[in-house]
Amino acid sequence: MLDIHVQKQQGRFSIDAGFSTKEAGVTALFGASGAGKTSVVNMVAGLSRPDTGRIVIGNCCCFDGDQGIDLPPEKRRIGYVFQESRLFPHLSVQSNLTYGMRLQKKKDRYVDFDKVVTLLDIHSLLNRRPAKLSGGEKQRVAIGRALLCSPMLLLMDEPLASLDQERKSEVLPFIRTLSQSFNVPILYVSHQMDEIFSLADQLVLLEKGRVKDSGPAKTFNTWGLRYMLKN
Repeated sequence: MLDIHVQKQQGRFSIDAGFSTKEAGVTALFGASGAGKTSVVNMVAGLSRPDTGRIVIGNCCCFDGDQGIDLPPEKRRIGYVFQESRLFPHLSVQSNLTYGMRLQKKKDRYVDFDKVVTLLDIHSLLNRRPAKLSGGEKQRVAIGRALLCSPMLLLMDEPLASLDQERKSEVLPFIRTLSQSFNVPILYVSHQMDEIFSLADQLVLLEKGRVKDSGPAKTFNTWGLRYMLKN
């Protein structure tokens, strides 16, 4: 499903990271702050261009430095959920949800609006504006908006970082069901071990721009990750 190998020099910091997954599910990109996690997902999204490498999502080659392929972000069919919800303040929740969906051709839409609204439990919010939502509600709407683009991949860059523990507990169950409910692979960025072990099927440990270890999340443990991050 994913084949990502990217190299990029960013000032004195260099990224040379590669990993792949064959199944839909949640792949966690885990590491300390400054490990290069966001840089990698921004390259996957097309917001930053690798110097060299290859990015393949499903059957679509989004980037190949040798072949001169570099699809723009809107052609990559990727849904991106950021740390902050980034909802349009002047639009209702319903209009926020359907904003990206309307840009997709009908034949390319595979995600049903009513199913998303039901799964994320946001039916009662549809007529509200973002200013009237809690932090957890905003993130659920942001997740719904990304899903309704009918993406081939869902990127989630520390989507719970701005939430308190109560709001995290509110949003986590919804994230946990997304990949199975919509058969969409998720690349989930975090440096919080509790989130990783709650959500991830596969884990990629990133350190100083390099992949230090990767494999099924169940083969890792909290002590082992702490040790690897220190050594």
